[in-house]
Amino acid sequence: MTIKIGDTIPAGTLAESIEFGDACPLGPENIDVTQACSGKKIAIFAVPGAYTPTCSAQHVPGYLENLDALKAKGVDEVWCVATNDGFVMAAWGKETGGIGKIRFLGDGSAKWAHALGLELDLVERGMGVRMQRFSMLVDDGVVTQLNIEASGKFEVSNAETLLAQLS
Repeated sequence: MTIKIGDTIPAGTLAESIEFGDACPLGPENIDVTQACSGKKIAIFAVPGAYTPTCSAQHVPGYLENLDALKAKGVDEVWCVATNDGFVMAAWGKETGGIGKIRFLGDGSAKWAHALGLELDLVERGMGVRMQRFSMLVDDGVVTQLNIEASGKFEVSNAETLLAQLS
């Protein structure tokens, strides 16, 4: 069953790395989704994968460009979630200039994607099970906005849509 507005965000564990060694990110830490959402307003956008074209060229840059405006509307944190491991998410976050501004969180097992009901089967394309492209606003653990993209589209999960929904 797909999550919907008014639902409590499902429990889950995501991986985050924000420190780097000489060659790569250091070991990711586990982030408890329920705890991380408690008492905060969080804008979450999900992408099928780090380093994919739309995600790198449009999704992340759009949230970076609108970060101050989102925060001015009461958003405490912005999360980018993908079905990648925490090492890949950190490297991608660093490369996009978003690390330290946006939380880049990995759902390497796709368990949280499944709990949301937003998994995307890309096995035939050699990418495994991924997360659908979407955005949501979570206020103290409750989904208040949800924008799920149609297959192959990038029309409603952008930062501008969430920003308009906050007005």
